[in-house]
Amino acid sequence: MRLKDILIREDQLPYSTKEEDKPFIIVYSNGKTKMSYLPDHGETKIITHQGQVKRVRFDEGEEFK
Repeated sequence: MRLKDILIREDQLPYSTKEEDKPFIIVYSNGKTKMSYLPDHGETKIITHQGQVKRVRFDEGEEFK
């Protein structure tokens, strides 16, 4: 299993998660930490190269009903 549970308190995050109840990701690489909310419909890919994050790619869509 690659994903591990981590303990993060609300007061340790650089933003408030109380504003929106949406899933999000936190990515840390090479001394930088970035956060993003996940799209409602789509894929989010984290692209790495030589052990470092190079880009985060969002492929968003919308259901056609």
